[in-house]
Amino acid sequence: MKIAEIIQTIEDFAPLAYQESYDNAGLLIGNKNTECSGVLICLDALEAVIDEAIAKKFNLVVAHHPIIFSGLKKITGKNYIERVVIKAIKHDIAIYACHTNLDNVRLGVNNKIADTLGLKNRKILAPKNGQLKKLFTYVPTIHKEKLLNALFAAGAGNISNYSECSFSTDGIGTFKGNEQSNPYIGKKMERSYEPESKIEVIFPKNIEQKIRRTLLENHPYEEVAYEIISLDNTYQEIGSGLLGELEKPVAEKEFLSFLKQKMKTQCIRYTALRKRKIRRVAVCGGAGSFLLDAAIAQQADIFITADFKYHQFFDADNQILIADIGHYESEQFTAQLFNKIISEKFPTFAVQISTINTNPINYI
Repeated sequence: MKIAEIIQTIEDFAPLAYQESYDNAGLLIGNKNTECSGVLICLDALEAVIDEAIAKKFNLVVAHHPIIFSGLKKITGKNYIERVVIKAIKHDIAIYACHTNLDNVRLGVNNKIADTLGLKNRKILAPKNGQLKKLFTYVPTIHKEKLLNALFAAGAGNISNYSECSFSTDGIGTFKGNEQSNPYIGKKMERSYEPESKIEVIFPKNIEQKIRRTLLENHPYEEVAYEIISLDNTYQEIGSGLLGELEKPVAEKEFLSFLKQKMKTQCIRYTALRKRKIRRVAVCGGAGSFLLDAAIAQQADIFITADFKYHQFFDADNQILIADIGHYESEQFTAQLFNKIISEKFPTFAVQISTINTNPINYI
């Protein structure tokens, strides 16, 4: 088992294409072609976690937060980041981070919070634009079903709760091959008129190479006519935060107690109670203040996230209840998600969640 196989499994679930522009997800330290002796999962790849990996003889640490977030000009061990880098390299331990790409996928970090709170009718709080592309191609009508089935299997044609979505129109195609051609239908140097179907399907932009390869491998023509264009449509499966509903409305104080217990937090900072029951719930793991307007626009009763600053609490303006549960607390179940992703693909491989609590914040 090579480290690359573990990485591919994670990226199949949360493609790097979905990370934010400021992020630094991916393989940070190590060689992906190294044989993997075991995977240690954590939120933060701190020195104590690296020590744990050394003790367990595991050579891959999978973290949610990138230990290297901005450029390093020197590696002298003067701070905790440089010490982690030195120790990991010295002991041949690879470090891989899956951060905002895991935040942005539909079944990622925020879905784990929703699972914990038992939310129903879930959808992305702030879906992203520019994540979709459309393929147009022309194929002999008798081969249309075969090509469509291949494209669907490759990941094309999915729209929200629907799969195998496409549009086709039938017509007559013409072509004339030269002396060097090898036409599938018709003869060289003669114009051919063939019944063809124009096929249109959409797909996520991160699988464009796979879709292109599938098209060329399953199309009968020597030269395939096709176009791929970018769409500005909102992609409901990718984006920030999550919106869901409770089974039944709950009083604010009752829900806050429930939230504190379920999210295993010692402290919740919250805005003034609105004397309304909680039913519609918006969540965002980590620092989510940038989603407050979206939560209000979606008519959420409460917005659960972390890292709100003092003045940002005023922005609730009695339109919503803000509940800041802490950064670590909001992402604590991410390690379980990593464990599930890897273990389902490699059920007999050594995968463990770190025993180190990396939360830098203490309460009294």
